[in-house]
Amino acid sequence: MSAQMPSATYGLVPDQGQASYAERNAAYWKRNLAVSTFGSFTTLVSLSMLLPFLPLYVEQLGVQSSSSIVQWSGIAFGATFLGTAITAPLWGHLADRYGRKPMLVRAAIGMAIVMSLIGMAHSVIELVALRLVAGLVGGYASASVVMIGTQTPRERSGWALGVLSTGALTGNLVGPLVGGFLPGLVGIRGTFFVGGAVIALAAAATIVFVREDFDRVQDARARMAAKAAPSIRTGRWLIAALLATSMMVLLANMSIEPIITVYIGQLGVPHDHLAQTAGLVMAASAFGSMLTAARLGALADRVGSGKVIIGCLLATSALMLPQAFVTQWWQLASLRGLMGMTIAGLLPAVAKLVRHAVDESKAGKTLGYLQSAQFSGQVIGPLVGGQIGAWVGLSEVFFVTAALLALCAGLNQWVRVRTTR
Repeated sequence: MSAQMPSATYGLVPDQGQASYAERNAAYWKRNLAVSTFGSFTTLVSLSMLLPFLPLYVEQLGVQSSSSIVQWSGIAFGATFLGTAITAPLWGHLADRYGRKPMLVRAAIGMAIVMSLIGMAHSVIELVALRLVAGLVGGYASASVVMIGTQTPRERSGWALGVLSTGALTGNLVGPLVGGFLPGLVGIRGTFFVGGAVIALAAAATIVFVREDFDRVQDARARMAAKAAPSIRTGRWLIAALLATSMMVLLANMSIEPIITVYIGQLGVPHDHLAQTAGLVMAASAFGSMLTAARLGALADRVGSGKVIIGCLLATSALMLPQAFVTQWWQLASLRGLMGMTIAGLLPAVAKLVRHAVDESKAGKTLGYLQSAQFSGQVIGPLVGGQIGAWVGLSEVFFVTAALLALCAGLNQWVRVRTTR
C-alpha cells in the first residue's frame, strides 16, 4: 500500500522508484504519535516534578546558606536542559542513520536509570552531574519530534506536532503539581525512584507498541544523493530563522522565571502566599498552550507555517507588553494564559516548516538542531531575565522580551519574502 502512495502526499521524491521513509511508515504514524505523546508526557512529568522540593533536596545534600541553596537549585535545574541542548543534534543525526525508534528507546531507558540514580546522590555535585547526564542521554520529547516530524504526512504534520507538543506541555504542568504532594507520601528520594519507574513504563510502551520501517541502505543512498545535490542559499536563511525562532519561544516563556516571585510580591500578594501564587502564574502559560497547540498546528496545515509563525510572534509580543503594567496578580496570570495560547503555535509550525524545507535524509539532524535551539532558549531565558531584572528593572524584562519577539517576526517575514522571490 505505502509503496503505491504518491510521493506528492509528502513532498518527497522516492529514490529510484522506491518508497520514501514517510511512505513506508504511513500505516504506523498515528499509533506512534499516541505512544510518543504518552512518553513525552510521562518523561516531562518526572523531570519537572522536582521543582517544588529541589531546594529542600539541595539542603539535604549539605548546602547550608539560603543564597547557596538558591544558586545550586538553579544550576541543578538548568543542567538537564544544557545537556539536551548539547546532544540533541547528535541524536538527530544518529536517528537519520540508524532509525528513530532506537533513539526513543535509548532516551527512555537512559532517563529511567539516571532518574533513579538522582535519588541516591550524596552531594550537590553528584546531583548536578546526574541532572546533566539526564539531559545528555535523555531527550525523549526531542526524539519524538524527530520521529513524528518525519513520519507524518505533510498535510497532517502541523496537527500531529501540535498534539505531541500538548503532551509535553501537559507533563510540564502536571509535574510540579505531583511534586508538591508525592514527597509527603514516599519521601524526597523515593520520588525520584517513582519518576524512574514511570519513565521505564514509557520505555516499555515504546519498545512494544512503536513501529518503524527503516531501510538503512536506501536511506544511506538518499543521504548521498542529498550531498550531491546543489545547496539552496534561501534554504539556509530559512533554517537559520527557524532556529532563532525556536530559541526565542523558550527564551520568552522562561525569561520571567527568575523574577516572577519578586514581581508578584510587588503586586501586594502576602508573603505566605507568594509561592502558591507564583506557581499559578507559571502554570497559566502552560495551560493556555495546552488549549491551542493542536489547533494552531492544524491551522499551519491549512494556511501555511510561515503565516502562523509570524502571527504568533507578533501576538505574543503584543501580550508581553501589558504584563509590565499589571496591578493585580490575576491580571498577570490572565495575560500569561493568553500568551501561552499564542506562543503554542510556534513550535509545531516551525517543526513542520523544517520538515518541508530539508531533504528527508537530513530531517532528523535538522530537527535535532531545532531541539537544541529550544533548550538553549530555556537556559538563556532565565539568565537574560535575571540579569535585566537585577540591573535595570523588573518591568524592563517584559519590554526587552517583547522587542526580541517583534524582531524575530520581522526576520521571519524578511526570509519569507526572500525565499518566495
